[in-house]
Amino acid sequence: MAYVVTAKWTAKDGEEEAVANVIRQLLGPTRAEPGNLVYQCHRDPDDPRVFFLYEIYVDRGAYLAHGASPHFQAHAVAEGIPRLSKRERAFYVTWEGE
Repeated sequence: MAYVVTAKWTAKDGEEEAVANVIRQLLGPTRAEPGNLVYQCHRDPDDPRVFFLYEIYVDRGAYLAHGASPHFQAHAVAEGIPRLSKRERAFYVTWEGE
């Protein structure tokens, strides 16, 4: 079973481009992590402050390694999350219906 994370980031007013830049900085390094299978960002076309991230990791340990990575700490924790008015996350595992 893979470990799936959905995250919705809502930037504070006026911070949307700074948050977009943070996500740009995360894309390459996160996709290069050995435990990452999918790291896809979406942006709300009606509200550019809202970003939706869809992430799949080989397992929960790979997700935890992502959260501890230098690029996540430097960009998301130090630069991005303080610029958010709201942060929502949900966690799932893949399921084949058995």
